[in-house]
Amino acid sequence: MSKLRRASLNRRETPIDPLAALYEPILRPRTAPFIVAQIGQSLDGRIATPTGKSRDINGLSGLDHLHRLRSLVDVVVVGVGTVVADDPRLTTRRVPGRSPARAVIDRTGRSARDAKWLEADGCHRIVFTRNGAGWPAEVDRIGPEGEADIFEPAKLIAALTARGHRTILIEGGASTVSRFIDAGLVDRLHVCVAPIILGSGRPGLALKPIDGLEGALRPRVDTYLLDDGNILCDCDLRRTGEGGTHVGF
Repeated sequence: MSKLRRASLNRRETPIDPLAALYEPILRPRTAPFIVAQIGQSLDGRIATPTGKSRDINGLSGLDHLHRLRSLVDVVVVGVGTVVADDPRLTTRRVPGRSPARAVIDRTGRSARDAKWLEADGCHRIVFTRNGAGWPAEVDRIGPEGEADIFEPAKLIAALTARGHRTILIEGGASTVSRFIDAGLVDRLHVCVAPIILGSGRPGLALKPIDGLEGALRPRVDTYLLDDGNILCDCDLRRTGEGGTHVGF
C-alpha cells in the first residue's frame, strides 16, 4: 500500500470545521454569565486614527466575524463613544441568525435619540444612564436611582443577567473592553488583527499598569487566518500558560 493511501486511511471521515472550535465555547448551555469581548485592530495595535476613524480596518471578513458573534449571544454591549463615532445598528445583517438585545453604557445621555441602535425592530434595547430624558418609551432604562454603582462592570453584568441575558458580547470601544478585562469578567477575548499599520491613533487596550512581566495576562491563544489576511486571535482568559492552535479558514 502506498504512503499516500495509508495517510488517507488515517484521516478523519469528516474534516474538523475550525469555526466549530472557535464558536463552540459561546454556544454551550450555561446558567452563569459568559462574557466574550472583541477588538478589531491594526498590526501596530491601533483601533482608530487619532481623529477616531475606524471603519473598515478589518475588512469584510472581520465584519462577518463580528456579526456572527452577535448572532450567538444574548446581548451586545457598547459604550456611548462607539455610538457617537459609528452610529452602529448592532444587528446581524451579514450572517444568518437573529439579532441580539442591545445595551449602551451612556452615563450622561450623549446618544442621539434617533440613533440606529434605538430602532424599533423587536429586539430588547437597554440603556445604562443617569439621564432619563427623551428615550423611546420601549427602551429599558437602567439608572442609578436604586443602585449608585450601576456603571461598575460587575453591576452591569448583574443587571443584564437579571433580564435573562447570560451570554454577553462586549463589543467596544477600547475603554469599555478594557474596563471589563480589568474587572476580571471576560472569559474570551477575540482580537482581529488587520494587515495594516496606522502608525498612530488609539490603542486597542489600556489596562491597569503592571510593575513586571509576571503581572501580564498570558491566556491560551488559538489563531485563525481569515480570507483577507486578517488574523483572529481567540484568547481564553480563564486558561493560561498553554500553547494554542493555528487554523486557516
